[in-house]
Amino acid sequence: MLIGVPKEIKNHEYRVGLTPASVRELTARGHQVIVQKNAGSAIGLADEAYLASGAELVDTAQEIFARAQMIVKVKEPQPQECAMLREGQILYTYLHLAPDPAQTAALVQSGATCIAYETITGPGGGLPLLAPMSEVAGRMAIQAGAAHLEKSRGGMGLLLGGVPGVEAGHVVIIGAGVVGTNALQMAVGVGARVTVLDKNVDRLRQLDLVFGNRISTLYSSAQSLEEAVLSADLVVGGVLVPGAAAPKLVTRDMISRMKKGAVVVDVAIDQGGCFETSRPTTHAEPTFVVDGVVHYCVANMPGAVARTSTFALNNATIGHALALADKGSRQALKDNPHLKNGLNVCGGKVTYEAVARDLGYDYVAPEALLS
Repeated sequence: MLIGVPKEIKNHEYRVGLTPASVRELTARGHQVIVQKNAGSAIGLADEAYLASGAELVDTAQEIFARAQMIVKVKEPQPQECAMLREGQILYTYLHLAPDPAQTAALVQSGATCIAYETITGPGGGLPLLAPMSEVAGRMAIQAGAAHLEKSRGGMGLLLGGVPGVEAGHVVIIGAGVVGTNALQMAVGVGARVTVLDKNVDRLRQLDLVFGNRISTLYSSAQSLEEAVLSADLVVGGVLVPGAAAPKLVTRDMISRMKKGAVVVDVAIDQGGCFETSRPTTHAEPTFVVDGVVHYCVANMPGAVARTSTFALNNATIGHALALADKGSRQALKDNPHLKNGLNVCGGKVTYEAVARDLGYDYVAPEALLS
């Protein structure tokens, strides 16, 4: 198979779909890989390393999309990239379609086979291709929140860990999944007071066993969530409904009653966000203020630590990339039900139920298109 890796074009996005090591895995099996020049140079992955791994370098994204049978990316295709996709071509990347009707319509129109990293499941449950970026984003949420609590960044001027004789800041984490757990580790590490909310009591019990009295765990109800948010200096939203739009758990009214200069970090912004006041921001302009509360809603947080993120992502994605290249998309999807769960759009049809429901499309089961 001929596999193409274009340079990412989203604002301040420096990750790359395949590392030289991943390219080597593919070329060793007889596949061809074309990589856009300087696709990984910003994070120290030089063109020479790609050439040494057996890739061919090309000048433009247009040539990548025109020639390749499978496109491997990181972020969702931008409008000009969607326009270059063609019928039958495989797109293997993050998509986050539920809150993005324009991208969904463009992918449906393209006729391409679009496989989303974020909905591929694992044998033991979970979302193994989303997990590494959720780990990065969860850890970054505390870094970003702590930085924006500084007065010069618009915050209340609070040191998250406090100092002897001065109370530490209060971090509230909504959701005890991968994002929440990694945010929790960082928040505890800097010495903050931490409260984590979730509806899964077994998960809260696990965290309590690990962290003991260094954290507070709360069953998430409307009242407990509101009370926690209103007492918080930093709120991290890490709620996920796989493939679907994130629930708006923190209302505009709650935001209006928070402490002035508090910070909210919406890690769920890729799926629409879990704060009612959230809207996507970029690394160039990461924050905005609503009712005196600083909102950090960068839609590609792991892009800020692009080298770490690229290697972590490739560790998770290369196995399915090899299967798609070795077998072709139809056979690979038929053979692996977990990979099949990643199929969001195929042949002009929406094949992921939550996306179809949220955006008003007729849902077509993947089996109907793969038989």
